[in-house]
Amino acid sequence: MLGNLSSLLALSLARNNFQGSIPAELGKLLKLQFLQLTETNLSGEVPLSIYNLSSLYQLAFAANQLHGRIPSDVGITLPNLRYFFAAGNHFYGEIPTSFVNATKLEMLGLGANNFSGVVPSNFGSLRNLTGLDLGGNQLESAEGEGLGFITSLTNCTNLHRLQLNQNNFKGVLPISIANLSTKLEGFTIGGNMQISGKIPKEIGNLVCLNTLVIATTSITGEIPPSIGKLEKLSELYLHDNKISGAIPSSLGNITQMFTLHLQDNYLEGPIPPSLGNYSQLESLRLDSNFLFGNIPKQLFSLSHVLVLNLSRNSFTGQLPIDLAGGKMTQLVELNVSHNRLSGGIPSALGDCLMLAELWMDDNLFEGGIPSSFNNLKSLVMLDLSNNKLSGEIPEYFQNFPFLQYLNLSFNNFEGLLPTGRIFKNASIIFVAGNPRLCGGMHQLGLPSCKIGDKRLHRLIMLISVIASCSIFLMASLLAIFAYRRSKRKASTSTDVQDPEQYPKISYAELSQSTNEFSSSNLIGEGSFGSVYKGILSQDGMLVAVKVLNLNRRGATKSFMAECETLRNIRHRNLIKIITVCSTVDFRGTDFKALVYEFMQNGSLEEWLHPNEDQTSAQSLSLIQRLNIAIEVASAIEYLHNYCQPSIVHGDLKPSNVLLDEEMVSHVGDFGLARFLSVSQNQSSSMGVKGTIGYVAPEYGMSTKISKAGDVYSFGILLLEMITGKAPTDSMFKDNFTIHQLVKTRLPERVIDIIDPSLLPEVQEAENSKARNMRRGVGVLESLLAVAEVGVVCSMKSPSERMEMKEVAAKLYAIRDKFLHR
Repeated sequence: MLGNLSSLLALSLARNNFQGSIPAELGKLLKLQFLQLTETNLSGEVPLSIYNLSSLYQLAFAANQLHGRIPSDVGITLPNLRYFFAAGNHFYGEIPTSFVNATKLEMLGLGANNFSGVVPSNFGSLRNLTGLDLGGNQLESAEGEGLGFITSLTNCTNLHRLQLNQNNFKGVLPISIANLSTKLEGFTIGGNMQISGKIPKEIGNLVCLNTLVIATTSITGEIPPSIGKLEKLSELYLHDNKISGAIPSSLGNITQMFTLHLQDNYLEGPIPPSLGNYSQLESLRLDSNFLFGNIPKQLFSLSHVLVLNLSRNSFTGQLPIDLAGGKMTQLVELNVSHNRLSGGIPSALGDCLMLAELWMDDNLFEGGIPSSFNNLKSLVMLDLSNNKLSGEIPEYFQNFPFLQYLNLSFNNFEGLLPTGRIFKNASIIFVAGNPRLCGGMHQLGLPSCKIGDKRLHRLIMLISVIASCSIFLMASLLAIFAYRRSKRKASTSTDVQDPEQYPKISYAELSQSTNEFSSSNLIGEGSFGSVYKGILSQDGMLVAVKVLNLNRRGATKSFMAECETLRNIRHRNLIKIITVCSTVDFRGTDFKALVYEFMQNGSLEEWLHPNEDQTSAQSLSLIQRLNIAIEVASAIEYLHNYCQPSIVHGDLKPSNVLLDEEMVSHVGDFGLARFLSVSQNQSSSMGVKGTIGYVAPEYGMSTKISKAGDVYSFGILLLEMITGKAPTDSMFKDNFTIHQLVKTRLPERVIDIIDPSLLPEVQEAENSKARNMRRGVGVLESLLAVAEVGVVCSMKSPSERMEMKEVAAKLYAIRDKFLHR
């Protein structure tokens, strides 16, 4: 019908939820000058007839699911083209050189696609070009020419934005970048690992620059002092490079700086006090360098800073926050860990009421925890471990409503450990290495507190230890005797040891509770068996019964692994096993089953990918997804770092994340779990298995299991939660993965890949911003931050992935920032 509107000049259908492809009949609108189809969920190829509408001056179909090639003669058939936006789709092939025939072209957006080949060297002839976005593709440098095409763009004297990030460019960064348009406001070339060379000292020529991203490359050399001439610069990202030398004091001249990230380089020397001149700075990261000296007091006068990370350097002296005059009231994260700072913890930190994360571990701090910390009710993560702190642990920590991680281990704390709230959870509080600390939960392994003579106390403690050892030895001998005796029984004997640790339940009871394992009670099927919903006759408890298919190779070993693992772990975000059954059925056939607590809200898989027969589509909000991600990360971190020996889950995926009636996550299915040896990885006698799409790539080349394998699976799970797409989706083929999909869209195009069910929340956030409201602000920023964590966790090389402790910390910080903005 639209094709009949022969006089139509402009058509905009942006930001709708259409299905299917672009109608070919739009090609009949011969007078059409303006066509806007962005963010409409369209798929398929663009009809060739669209490219023949010669009157078009704007053609935009960005942020869809379109694919195919851009016609090689596009610039000839669309001679009046001024704006062409195709970013955030799945276009592939080479970028047509004919774009230069559209001499009026001002903006060309091809980012976040799958374009390959080289950048046409004749783009420099587009004298009206103001914006060129080629980021997030698979473009390469021309053989022998390196990044020479940048030099040709110096002819585009009106160029405002140039985005070349996240491609496969290689070669030396040309000095000619300093000769780009003096109107240039944004230049991004990060995420090209094979770009080398140095930042040209003439960079100061780009006087209008407000965003400069040269991160995650192989750039060396020093930061040129001339960068201080860029007075309009608000965002500077030079992290993850090989930059050395000192931080130039001229950086302090850029008083409008909003974000300064220089982490993961080889910078050395002290921090210039001039960095305290930033009146608008929100994020400063200098971590993981070789900086030393005292931290300048001026740094703690940054009144708008949210994130200050100075960790993993060699700073000495005291933390000068007492001299800040209470200016850092907006601070959300402070990280000074892994330095050589000394003295007492400044009481002025108690004025940072918004503080959610405080990392001061691995320093030389001494004295007690300041009483002013009682004001830090927003704390989520606090790590003071590996210092020389002393005194009693304050009771007020048990009243902190958001505190989820408290590490006070390896200090000199003494006295009675508080017992309220957080101190009741041994999986999130750590106090080991404080020999004069007593009380608390028995899982913490602290001695009981006694009143009286110290020598008597020591004697009682010694007697208690000897008695405990004797009881343990006697119990062990009795258990071995009972086990050997049970081995000789013929009727219901089994070669599995671990089921003896659980209460007995008969086959008849399980059969009755599941209506004889009726298909109507079937709630799931896995690699080694089926799961049924049941009601135990004894107490009416609702349970999930996992019946092993013993005909499947490895099922019995899976059963043993799950029994052994769940017998040794306790965490609120791990599935709880109620009992096991190892016997024979009514036909005399071996029967093995595990009985778990029932999860009312099913699995994360069902929420992310609801079946067609579900009456209504289930949708998770952003905060629900953040909570689930944090809970799963906490569970895996517990397995990796706080179990002895450490445990690798081995099969982390959405179907193994179960949700109870309060939507609290519980990680389940430990059939492939393995205990790590002291060397932190071991060979599996079963061979390394897992689920396609989630299993780490290195597992395909070795039978070594590792914590990094779990991190990879978690990263894929995070990306699936953000995009709503499974890693086995049909769109992922020919070596194109969910990791690549997300990585190539970051950071500018995160909106293109998020789960469509989150779009209403994003839109509400945008409306809130427009109305100058706080509620909802930060949705896109949070999604971007989570996506970045997922990308790092799912890197191909295990050495490039984070550890689960860091993953959990980052997710906590993202959630806290989202809730408090």
